[in-house]
Amino acid sequence: MEEATLFRAARTGNIAELHKLMHQNPLILHTAALTSATNPLHVASLSGHVDFVRELILLHPEFVRELNQEGLSPLHLASAGGHLAVVKELLKVDGSLCRLKGRDNKTPLHAAAIKGRVGVINEMRSCCETCVEDVTLQGESALHLAVKHWQVEAFEALLRWVGESKLDQVVNMRDEQGNTVLHLATYKKNRQVIEMLLVPTSPTYSSVLEVNAVNKRNLTSLDLLLMFPSEAGDREIGDILTSASAATRSATQMTTHLGSPNTSRTCQMQKQKNLLNYFKFQRDRDNPSDARNALLVIAVLVATATYQVGLSPPGGIWQDNNSGRNFAGQSIIGTRSRVLFIVFVVFNSIGFSLSMQMITVLTSKFPMRGQIQVCLLAVYFTYNVAVTIIAPGGSKTFIIVFTSVLPSLITFVTQFMRPAFKYVKKMAKATITRA
Repeated sequence: MEEATLFRAARTGNIAELHKLMHQNPLILHTAALTSATNPLHVASLSGHVDFVRELILLHPEFVRELNQEGLSPLHLASAGGHLAVVKELLKVDGSLCRLKGRDNKTPLHAAAIKGRVGVINEMRSCCETCVEDVTLQGESALHLAVKHWQVEAFEALLRWVGESKLDQVVNMRDEQGNTVLHLATYKKNRQVIEMLLVPTSPTYSSVLEVNAVNKRNLTSLDLLLMFPSEAGDREIGDILTSASAATRSATQMTTHLGSPNTSRTCQMQKQKNLLNYFKFQRDRDNPSDARNALLVIAVLVATATYQVGLSPPGGIWQDNNSGRNFAGQSIIGTRSRVLFIVFVVFNSIGFSLSMQMITVLTSKFPMRGQIQVCLLAVYFTYNVAVTIIAPGGSKTFIIVFTSVLPSLITFVTQFMRPAFKYVKKMAKATITRA
């Protein structure tokens, strides 16, 4: 009951109530610290009651470094809330609090950048000039977070801080995906931030910014603009980037104006090329596990489609006997053109067998491997029986033999083709080199 009253006093900033509780129970602050991760200073800082905060600091200064259940200190909460007076009071106790790491290694400066608290940012600068270099667990600096959360004024304040403090390396910091602040600003089509970074007449312009920095997906800022087009000022942003000598990842300089007809067609072609390259599998970028899952889905889809077509060939099957010429259950197209039916079965069976082989390889070390193999064998046997039953009499022998040897044939051909392709590729490369 007393603790509930204490937290209510912190929420309302009632200092008289605090002293009354302290008179009744001198250890109430120590008890609150033991029974809850959130202490009264968290509540008072979040509410912005500077007098109450000052009184709590005098009574129990250890509260200032404690994190609540969400991994936030009182300074984190005051910074996010924009309570400048509380921030100043807390920093008087310990200036190093501005570098105190909370959840995901976020500092109070990061909290201020996310919420766009310019006054708090300037106060942090006066307390610790180098804390702008701190990054979160995801490698994001305060500049990254300001761009990410569309806090333009906060970004400008941080950029001035970096420039005036000669901490130029901060503008080129990369997050865990390799993105700089220019990558993020271009992706979000934030023209104001891009102008601050790249326009020479801007007071926050930085000549050390790496305009053509490449992220972990091997993309520059210009690549992002070309790959994800929209109506959100692409042309103007493109002009700013190209004026700053921005290039695509192929290092092709875009020296002409984006607005001209020839350049517009060139940019459109570049967009299509970049988009195709972006969705291609790249060993140094894409996760092999994701690639395997995608291949497994494709194999299952192909197996399902070819199995269904094998059981229900084009034209359907005869429903009854007809004077000894047509028999119920046989393929209609097979009785009219055996050659066409054999061609259909051959290519459909190749597709089905290859997809079954892919499934076998991709599930090679799965749990219950034996059961999976029995299932695949049963499905393949069912398919062979089905295409044999619907085949006309003259083609049954060929289909039985072909579908029986097909798995072994496919295994042999695929094993032979792999080194053959490598050899042809090697010879072609050698020919080009000699030429």
